[in-house]
Amino acid sequence: MIPVVKSLSVERAVTPSADKFLVGKPTQEEAEAAVRTLILWAGDDPSREGLAETPQRVAKAYKELYKGYGEDPHAILDRVFEEVDGYQDMVLVRDIPFYSHCEHHMVPFVGKAHIGYYPSQGVVGLSKLARVVDLYARRLQTQEAMTAQIADVIEEALKPRGIAVLIEAEHMCMSMRGVQKQGSSTMTTQYRGLFRDDPAEQVRFFTMVKSAGL
Repeated sequence: MIPVVKSLSVERAVTPSADKFLVGKPTQEEAEAAVRTLILWAGDDPSREGLAETPQRVAKAYKELYKGYGEDPHAILDRVFEEVDGYQDMVLVRDIPFYSHCEHHMVPFVGKAHIGYYPSQGVVGLSKLARVVDLYARRLQTQEAMTAQIADVIEEALKPRGIAVLIEAEHMCMSMRGVQKQGSSTMTTQYRGLFRDDPAEQVRFFTMVKSAGL
């Protein structure tokens, strides 16, 4: 059977868009000059051989690391498969790797996201959930905000009966600086619908996430 694909018309919540951040956006040359200033402030010489092209490399890397500002999460989730032979149980995508940058110190935090939901109007392609995680990760973030943003956009687009998001990550702002506690991890969750209302569903989700050999 060929799946029926439906485009959902979603009333979108006010979400930071690329346009919001493009007002007064610095030029490439200004960005490179800022990197040179930081190199000088750190105590090195930006004109020496090893650093001469670093400003250009950093500016190019930033375009990739923070490309999530220029992407629309609703566009990723606008195609829903309705013909799933009456499937009503949990859909779980676990161990989605990501890396992001802490908005407080602009150093990385790295981890995995796990997303579960109970379909209502249909299901979305599994890779789309991973793309949503990647989109929000490629912005300056806090783990708490990122967890809520992922839950929000999936709830808006799919209108599932329940959604659960669990993120676990190690923050370099704790490992490399400050208290310097390597290996410590942070876990954040968001539960909506069935997951919020029924603690047994939260236990089932967590058990499935942590079970080996599924």
